[in-house]
Amino acid sequence: MARHSFIRMSKLPNVKGRIDYISSPDRQENLYATYQTADTEFWKNLAFESQQEFQRFGTEGKCIEARELIIALPEVYTTFDPQEVLKEFTEEFHKRYGVECVSALHHNKRKTNYHIHLIFSERTLLPEPDIKIASRSVFYDETGKRVRTKKEITGEDGKIRPGCTVIKKGEVYEQHMFTPKDERFKDKGFLHGLKEIYTDLINRHISDPTQHLKVFDPNGVYLPTKKIGKNNPMAAQIEADNAVRQEWNRTADMALISGIAEETIIELKNEEIHNKAAESVTKHGWLPELFRKIVHTAKELLQDLIRDKALPPKPVLNMDIAEFRKMQKLKIRVQDKVAHIRQLQGTDLPRLRAQLADVKGIFKGKERKALEQEIEKLEQAIRKEQDELPGILEADGYPDVQVFMATYRKAEAVVSQYNRDLARWEQEVQSKKNPPKPPEKKSVRDQLRRLQEEGKRTPRRKSRDYER
Repeated sequence: MARHSFIRMSKLPNVKGRIDYISSPDRQENLYATYQTADTEFWKNLAFESQQEFQRFGTEGKCIEARELIIALPEVYTTFDPQEVLKEFTEEFHKRYGVECVSALHHNKRKTNYHIHLIFSERTLLPEPDIKIASRSVFYDETGKRVRTKKEITGEDGKIRPGCTVIKKGEVYEQHMFTPKDERFKDKGFLHGLKEIYTDLINRHISDPTQHLKVFDPNGVYLPTKKIGKNNPMAAQIEADNAVRQEWNRTADMALISGIAEETIIELKNEEIHNKAAESVTKHGWLPELFRKIVHTAKELLQDLIRDKALPPKPVLNMDIAEFRKMQKLKIRVQDKVAHIRQLQGTDLPRLRAQLADVKGIFKGKERKALEQEIEKLEQAIRKEQDELPGILEADGYPDVQVFMATYRKAEAVVSQYNRDLARWEQEVQSKKNPPKPPEKKSVRDQLRRLQEEGKRTPRRKSRDYER
């Protein structure tokens, strides 16, 4: 399966502390570069004003002072100049959105994850500070919230309660150095658009098209998997969750090769997984084991569609189009692989399970264990063959099954249209009319080559990352 890009955004309640953490050589074992578009004073003032506004409005929860992006980079980027890489990625955000940034380029301790931390402000500096002068006395309670009268902050002894504030007439009671937060960064589509931008930037410096990354499409046939972070206490649960998602993705590949339309797979995925999972969460809350059962059931339904699908015979081409014939042979190879997997799933595996069910009695332990081992070995063989499906196509330049089948259908349509054009021309000749020129094989070949190149240029995707 093709590789996905990984870009995650988080909120920062302590921007100064986070900046110190990502950019300190003493706290980072593998720190390669740092970059900033604003000085320390900017971030200090930003944090102060954010906290002031948070207290003034009495908002619950934590004050969000800034936001942070983590951008994973392919290992080929370790061969590039770290400072230049970091500058390019940071300035891309700075110029596009017009906000200040500070960033750092790291490896994790095992040097398996090369990544950028990019912190950005949701506010910009005002051209001039906005200073408000009190036209009458202004009163604030202990929480920093403004109240209407002095009485509201006066204790029973007639004195101002400790922690309350009085701003006298003519004094500054409020000032702003920054604009309000930019609402763009809260929009649901912001992160997806940013992933598109940075994935394109990453791919721009990778010469091999087969190594290109792709943004995961949540509306496609596949299910995303989640990256397991360091020391994650939920690692075992996430790993089990990812395993069942990968089983669905392998089955989706088989369905595509078997000729099942993408729309059908997506409809089944939405109805049997997304809708039922949402209903389950509403009724019971998030239950990982129940979710895995939902995905497993959906996978079984998709396998039923594969078994029931009868591929109509395709007419043999009577023309020498080597490019399309090569694609046909490639399609036959993966179809044969799917047929063999179906044989293992539909005949061999049920036969072994039936044998195991018939082996009963306390003296049959050795026989049962042998059958269980044989079943486990066969299940591993099935998973191995399913995982090999995309590799058959990747060797020929296609990033995954979905891309190949889409390209094949387009190419098939081109050839079918050529055959229709040729038949019409031959009919004109037989009726002794003035025939037009026959359709050129060369133009069809050129069109097929263009379709193939488009398919093979489709970026590869990294792990199917998602955020819960």
